[in-house]
Amino acid sequence: QVQLVESGGGLVQAGGSLRLSCAASGRTLSTYAMGWFRQAPGKEREFVAAINWSGGATYYADSVKGRFTISRDNAKNTVYLQMNSLEPEDTGVYYCAARGHYSRASPYPGEYDYWGQGTQVTVSS
Repeated sequence: QVQLVESGGGLVQAGGSLRLSCAASGRTLSTYAMGWFRQAPGKEREFVAAINWSGGATYYADSVKGRFTISRDNAKNTVYLQMNSLEPEDTGVYYCAARGHYSRASPYPGEYDYWGQGTQVTVSS
């Protein structure tokens, strides 16, 4: 089992930045592909960013490309999402997720095995 805990969310003005962290316990994350997803009120959960287990490849939703950066520190068993130039449309609960052993990153929530509880991000205009 992998337990994931997100942190770093909060209230920020448009144009500001936040860095989300996803800390894991139970197992090392070094062999898991990791993803960040978000869910706004009344909307379905959507893909934000993902990184392969090796860290050698990253993927982004078009809406965040150029503004968000996903990274991982396997020594700290933590994955990060640096969010810059935030927009009100980025508001939502952000979740991190872990997928399989030596799996590729995926934009599909159903392909992830473990999920955190989420952290709220609110961007005011």
